[in-house]
Amino acid sequence: MNYIGSKYSLLDFLKTSISDVTGYRPGEQLVFGDLFAGTSVVGAAYREMGCHVIANDIQYYGYVLAKHRIENSQPLDREFLERLNSIDGEEGFVYQHFCRGGGSGRNYFTDENGRKCDAIRLELEKGLKRGLIDESTYFWGLASLINSMDQVANTASVYGAFLKKIKKTAGKPLVLELLPVVSGEKGTVFHQDINRLIRDVEGDILYLDPPYNARQYCSNYHVLETIAKYDHPKLRGKTGLRDKNENKSRYCSKRSVEQVFEDLIANARFEYIFLSYNNEGLMGLDAIREILSKYGEYDCFTREYKRFQADTEENRRIAADGTIEYLHFIKKF
Repeated sequence: MNYIGSKYSLLDFLKTSISDVTGYRPGEQLVFGDLFAGTSVVGAAYREMGCHVIANDIQYYGYVLAKHRIENSQPLDREFLERLNSIDGEEGFVYQHFCRGGGSGRNYFTDENGRKCDAIRLELEKGLKRGLIDESTYFWGLASLINSMDQVANTASVYGAFLKKIKKTAGKPLVLELLPVVSGEKGTVFHQDINRLIRDVEGDILYLDPPYNARQYCSNYHVLETIAKYDHPKLRGKTGLRDKNENKSRYCSKRSVEQVFEDLIANARFEYIFLSYNNEGLMGLDAIREILSKYGEYDCFTREYKRFQADTEENRRIAADGTIEYLHFIKKF
């Protein structure tokens, strides 16, 4: 997925840095916490390396992706994929509210892809409720649907707005592609506020990748949240946002971020804590250093990092192409 803050391109940097600090080597069965999981690329990497991963995300679509990448262990089922891809489209919630033909005026997906999404989503729900598929297969299919729909979304990468005309990638027919199964020990996945969860979990290495700025993920990815939940919410405005207070993160507020961050660190029962943050975040370098230094011996690594950008096809330009990514860390007292 083209996801704000994704650490896919930084995985080697993260793994090398964490090993340098902790001495961890692949195959060692440590407990690794990835509690702002997002698309779970970091947690999945450590699952493959032999860790028991504890993953969490406050967004439900993030929880769905983690349920597959961190907990599923079954082999791929090609027959299941073929059956979902062969069903006829239905004029369900996605078509009615996120496609132009549904009458909403929104243009997030083509009518054909919206109808196909509805049909697959309803089939997954029906299969789980009737006992035709188990929970693992359900989350596998749903995570794959979220990922596949993101590939044909008619947006400039996030869902804060849709494009007036259907762009080339969005015009392609939806083809459900099953996400691969990640090898390794089955982990544990939560869907909670991290500051509440931190009091109930413990382990060896805690990796934190919170939001850096005021842009809420619940707004940037609200369409994926609705596909994941399929709860027929009351949508508002031209872009079809969900309830504006749903799943808002206090880490996106300048007023609250330092307070909730210190609460998180103070209550974390992990030997090592690592924090990914960049030089343009709401918390300044000095504030992060000051907070972390209260709870352990502080240091950090840095890496030049290509800034997340909207589709180049839409010609959106911003001042600088890159930022500095900091990996702050402590060994807790």
